[in-house]
Formats: sequence, structure tokens, C-alpha cells
Amino acid sequence: MTHWMTFWRDLVEQMPLIAQGLFNTVLLASTVSVTGLLLGCVVLYLSISRRVVVRYITKSYISFFIGMPLIVLLFLMYYGAPQFGLKLTPFSVAVFGFTLNVAAYNAAYLTTAYNGLDPVELDAARAQGFSEWQVFRLITLPQVLRTSIPALTNQMISNLKDSSVVFLIQYTEFFARVQELASSNFQFFKAYMFAAVVYLFMVSILVLASRVVQRRLGLSLV
Repeated sequence: MTHWMTFWRDLVEQMPLIAQGLFNTVLLASTVSVTGLLLGCVVLYLSISRRVVVRYITKSYISFFIGMPLIVLLFLMYYGAPQFGLKLTPFSVAVFGFTLNVAAYNAAYLTTAYNGLDPVELDAARAQGFSEWQVFRLITLPQVLRTSIPALTNQMISNLKDSSVVFLIQYTEFFARVQELASSNFQFFKAYMFAAVVYLFMVSILVLASRVVQRRLGLSLV
């Protein structure tokens, strides 16, 4: 009982720092979810180009960044880039590295949805004089985004959970603050259980929000 009282006392004392770390986590996860989706849409558009070279480059991009471990990418950018005179803040490195990685996954999800579209519908739009950009923007993209909501939600959850590794490049997010809490009183199990509950709570919010969106769009829930 005394150990729990000590832990809660330390938790309350460090709550301002932990709250700031939680804000940093949400900021990073939400930012890369948006930038990763936007870049993923661009990659999708290029991957269905009529130009073979463009398709090859974008498919290579997807394969490379899906195969590249995120932490290796972040380390290369944070610790390697300064050797070439390019020094970025931890947040900038995290956003840039995550965006490149997340966009590749999102493009793969969107491509799967695109392959499920009826090609007759797209050909009919072209026959009516729609440009390739208009077909993509008005017909292709809305449909693939709609059907990809479950996969995109899973990616957002991964973004939230994967944000816990950026303390390794000196970005003080939520898990970094929990590490400091655990180191201050050696109550590692309690501190990590607290972190697990908080992450579970945030993931639950994302899942519930996704279910609401799917219901409103008339999508079946699995």
C-alpha cells in the first residue's frame, strides 16, 4: 500500500510534465496521420499513372519505406543528417520520417481499395470527357478513402503507438515522461501499467470514432 501511495504522489507531482508529454504525443500522432494520408493520396495518384516510369518509381517508394524499419529511418535522419550539415529538431525529424513511412502504408491500403473499383465506372467518366485528374479527384479518391477507413484507422492507431519510439531521438513525448517517472522512484511496473492504460484509452477513442464514421457512411462493421 505504501508503494502505491508513493507512486501516486510522484505521479501527481510530475503530472504537468506528463501532461505536456501526452500533448506532444497527440500532436505528433495527429500531424503524421494527416501528412501521411495526404502524401499517401499523392503516391496513389502517381502509382496509377499511365506512365510506366512513374508507376515504377512510386511502387519502389512504397516497397522501400514499408521494408525500412521506422527507427532506422529516424536514426539516419537525426544522427546521420548533421554529418552533411543538415540539423533538424527532433519534432521535424519525427514528422518527416513518420510521414514518409506512413504514406507508403497508406498508399498500399488505398491501392488495394482502388483495385476493387469497377473499371467500367472510371472508363465511363473518361468517355464523358473527364481528365485523369478529375476522374481521380471526383470518383476514385472519394471511393477508395471511404472503403479504406478501417485500414486507415489501424494506421492511425499504429502512428499513436509507434510515437513511443521517438524518445530515442530526444523528442519528449508521453512515454519519455513515463520513463522519467519510473526512473525517479523505480516503480517501473506501476509506471508502465499507467502508460498502458493511457494508450489503451486513446486507442479506444480512435476505434469508437472510426465506428461512428463507418456507421454514418453506411459501411459494415467487422
